[in-house]
Amino acid sequence: MTDSELLDLAARFGTPLYIFDARRAARRVELLRAVLPDRVELCYAIKANPFVLPHIAPLVSRLEVCSPGELAICDACGTDRAAIVVSGVHKDADLMRELVAATEVPGRFTIESRTQLELLHAVAAEAGRRIPALVRLSSGNQFGVDAAEVRAIVEERERYPYLDLRGIQLFSGTQKLSARRVARELERLDALALALEQECGWRAEELEFGPGLPVSYFAGDAFDEDALLAALARAIDGMRFAGSIVLELGRSLVASCGTFLTRVVDTKVNRGQRYAIVDGGIHHLVYFGQSMAMHQPPCHLLAGSDRRMESTGDLASTDPVEAPWNICGSLCSVNDILAKQLPIAGLRAGSVLAFENAGAYCMTEGISLFLSRDLPAVIMLDMAGAPELARAATPTHPLNTPRVPLP
Repeated sequence: MTDSELLDLAARFGTPLYIFDARRAARRVELLRAVLPDRVELCYAIKANPFVLPHIAPLVSRLEVCSPGELAICDACGTDRAAIVVSGVHKDADLMRELVAATEVPGRFTIESRTQLELLHAVAAEAGRRIPALVRLSSGNQFGVDAAEVRAIVEERERYPYLDLRGIQLFSGTQKLSARRVARELERLDALALALEQECGWRAEELEFGPGLPVSYFAGDAFDEDALLAALARAIDGMRFAGSIVLELGRSLVASCGTFLTRVVDTKVNRGQRYAIVDGGIHHLVYFGQSMAMHQPPCHLLAGSDRRMESTGDLASTDPVEAPWNICGSLCSVNDILAKQLPIAGLRAGSVLAFENAGAYCMTEGISLFLSRDLPAVIMLDMAGAPELARAATPTHPLNTPRVPLP
C-alpha cells in the first residue's frame, strides 16, 4: 500500500491501527506452494493472527488451535471442523468430550502426554467413535513426549481402539535460520517413522512438522530465504517416508501481510536525546527478539502525514533535517520503547509512523491489559483491496474493573 492509502485508513479508522492485507497473505501462500514439493500440505497456526482466518482458511489444508478461545474463533468464522487440528498441552476434559460427541469432529487431535492419551481414548469410547490422532514428539521442552514414549504409545496402540493414530507431529522452535538444522530435524523424524514401521509394524500416514521458518524483522537481519526454502524442499524430497508431509506455519505465512500505524502525540528533548511519544506501544506491537528496542524494526514516517495536520509549533515542525528519534509508547513504563535512534526527517506531533511485518503475533503477544488502554482497531483488506473492520477499537478497562465495590 502507498503512504497515501495508509494515511487515508488512519484518518478513517483512527490510530493506533492494525492493517492486515489478504492479498499479501495469498501471495505468500502461493510462493510457498510453488517452491515446496507437491505432496506438502500447509497448516496455519491461528495463534499467529486470528484476524486473517477468514481469508487464509480457504488457502491451507489445516488450522491448528491450541485453546478453547481459538476454537470458538474458528466456529464464529464458520471454519470446517474437519480442517482443525486440536493441539495444546492443556486439553479440558469437558471440551474434549463435547468435541468428540459433536456431529462434526475435528480433523485431528494431538497427544502430548500419557494423560491426554487416556483422556482422548476415554471420551472417544464414551461417544462410541474412533477419532484421528497425532502423537506429538517433544523437541526437548514441555511440549509433547519423547521418542521413547512415542514408541511406547505405538507399541500399546491395540489398548486404545478408539484412537486412530495417524502420525507424528513435531514443532521444534521458531526463527530458525539454519537450513542444516531443519534438515537434521527432518532426518530424525524420518528415521523415527522408519524405525516404528520396521520394529513396531506401525506405518505413519502423515508427519506434521513445524519448520520455524524465519522472518526478517530488524535492520541487519540477513538470510537467504530462497536458499532456505530450496534446502527445505530438498530435505523433504530426500525423506524415505512416503506419506503426507504437513508443514505447520504461522509467522512465515502472515508476518508480511501486517502494518501497524501509530501517531506521534508529543515530542521532547531530554539531555540531548529526542523522544517522540506515540499513541501505540509495546502493549500493541511485539516483534520476536525485540527487547527495549535493542534492534531497529522496519518502520518509516508516512510521507505527507505532517502536512495533513495543522501546525503545532512543536520541536520538529519546521525542521526537515534527518535526526535520530527514540520512539516511545503511551505506557508508564521505561520498557515502552518501539525504536531507538530512528533517523527521521520532519517528525512532529501528528506524524504517523508505519511499522511493517506486523502480521504475526505482534497484536497478540503484547501486554494489552497494562494501564487499561484501548485495544486498537483491526482492518482487513480483502482480495480487492477494500477495507473491512475486523474489530473496532475496544476498551480494556471493563476487564480490569473490580466487580466488588470498595468499602
